[in-house]
Amino acid sequence: MSRFHVSGMIKRRVRDAGLTDRGCHTSRATGITAYLEADGTLEHAQAIAAHESPRTTKLYDRTSDQIILNEIERSQLPPPEAVAWWCNPERVC
Repeated sequence: MSRFHVSGMIKRRVRDAGLTDRGCHTSRATGITAYLEADGTLEHAQAIAAHESPRTTKLYDRTSDQIILNEIERSQLPPPEAVAWWCNPERVC
């Protein structure tokens, strides 16, 4: 199957699912991230994605997004209403 046909198939399925702004690269990143989150190795993900370099595979890896989110949540920032006085229409935030 050619890249053109795969791209068209993914775009049709994304459209049929009611999603927007999704394509082959998003699907590829999601697949690589899911594999790595399930304790897959970067070397195997590289082979599955047919990348020559592990650096390329790492570009598709979104596991660090969850780590960053966890760190933000862990920092226990005050809720927005607690700092609403600081960001009001008269004050530039």
